Amino acid sequence: MTKEEMESTNWSQSVAGVCFKDGKVLLARHTYGGGKGKLIIPGGYVKCGEAPEEALRREYMEETGIAVKAGKLIGIRFSKKDWYAVFVAEYVEGEARSDGNENSEVVWMDPNEALKDATVPGLTKEMIRKALTGEGFGLTPYDTDKLENHLYV
Repeated sequence: MTKEEMESTNWSQSVAGVCFKDGKVLLARHTYGGGKGKLIIPGGYVKCGEAPEEALRREYMEETGIAVKAGKLIGIRFSKKDWYAVFVAEYVEGEARSDGNENSEVVWMDPNEALKDATVPGLTKEMIRKALTGEGFGLTPYDTDKLENHLYV
């Protein structure tokens, strides 16, 4: 990561997404930290000035080569220092490939197999389950140019 990328990243905000195509879920094998060797849902940090759904599109493209759009918000986790939001990542186009850096492989996996796989962490399994059952919240995009999106209108 370049110095510019480091400085433009909001290290307290991150996103991830559960993407399905042809009945399979997209997972990436993480290469570092506590998730090293684990198959997780793709995602990453939000850049300063970037909306979470924009970050999801960018992270998916960078890490997997897959174009997605943010669908339903299916999970959010807060702490005193940060937040992590998980969306259904609606498949748009692309061929899955590893970025050769943050992940060593990207695979389309049967969701039932993923839910049984020991290398898939609990949080990823929970988000897959929520995406499969339709749990979560609808995404209401925020457009500051439209008066009807103002908080008090």
